[in-house]
Amino acid sequence: MKAIIRNVLAVVFGLLIGATLNGLLIKLGPHLIAPPAGADVTTLEGLKASLPLFEPRHFLFPWLAHALGTLVGAALATAVAVGARKLPPAIVGLAFLLGGAMNVAMLPAPLWFDCADLLLAYVPMAWLGRALALRFLPAPRV
Repeated sequence: MKAIIRNVLAVVFGLLIGATLNGLLIKLGPHLIAPPAGADVTTLEGLKASLPLFEPRHFLFPWLAHALGTLVGAALATAVAVGARKLPPAIVGLAFLLGGAMNVAMLPAPLWFDCADLLLAYVPMAWLGRALALRFLPAPRV
């Protein structure tokens, strides 16, 4: 039973830290790559209206936020989990994928970004985060 609780906490920890990193990168992006002139990225409505003005470079930080948030969240879930350590990072990756799908449904981003985001930023990054954690972090003690 102790392993189950620890693995649930691993998922929660991975989701919280990954989402925090995601949010920080989303907030940092407009400071490093300025939005197009006249774009309002402070509200959801303003972002929706401004997306047609965006160039490919404006999508770099959103993609990095999604990918790195998933990668770090899955790696931390793997580091904290015990046992097979497959399910916690998979749950983190699928949770972020669900969030990405909701984002695609809400925002009229270009199709190339939606495809790159959904296909490359979630499940592959969760797998990579797990692989990196298994390679570089010691197995946790129960």
